[in-house]
Amino acid sequence: MALGAGGLRSLLVGGNSSESAASAASSLPPAPVRPLVPPAQLTEAEIIDGCLAGSRLMQKHLYDRFAARMMAVCLRYAQTTFEAEDVLQEGFVTVFTNLSKFRRECPLEFWIRRIMINAALRQHRRNSGLVAMSEGEYPENLAGEEFTLANYAFEELLTLVQELAPRYRMVFNLFAIEGYGHKEIGELMGISEGTSKSQYSRARVILQSKLERGLHGLG
Repeated sequence: MALGAGGLRSLLVGGNSSESAASAASSLPPAPVRPLVPPAQLTEAEIIDGCLAGSRLMQKHLYDRFAARMMAVCLRYAQTTFEAEDVLQEGFVTVFTNLSKFRRECPLEFWIRRIMINAALRQHRRNSGLVAMSEGEYPENLAGEEFTLANYAFEELLTLVQELAPRYRMVFNLFAIEGYGHKEIGELMGISEGTSKSQYSRARVILQSKLERGLHGLG
């Protein structure tokens, strides 16, 4: 059957499915656009789910949210900022590698903090045979009132804690700051409970003596 020019034109126009679809789509209401949520307003669940889905942006948000606080933890366990940065990096590698194992039974920050402490412990074990520091001349026991950290600025304490011998620094942080018991510290560090107690006591003596005498750098 022959078609005239007008018939051919009408067939081509009517048979153009893409134009028909575009025309139909133009009559539909626009799809809702989800507003961009500021990182600070994201919930932990949203960040975790995004990381598990492979979102680089959510991984960045997780790092940015906790990096500064975890660096403060790492600094207390390390002797230098360089060492603290190594611990931080190792810790976050562990965080992202094991995030799928996080059961969400505690705050995410608590879980990450524990990972950073374990990273610091691993570094301590690697370096324990490489570092030798003099304790200096300090009394054997504390005198007067119970030693408290509350009266001193964080920066001052951080410098002094970093100057402690590694074994004292680890025990002091775990007991005085993190709240571990001496039995658990002993298990973590491979020492006896009694050794943990004596090293903590010695660390307190050194710190108090330095704070009272204003001495720095005598390790």
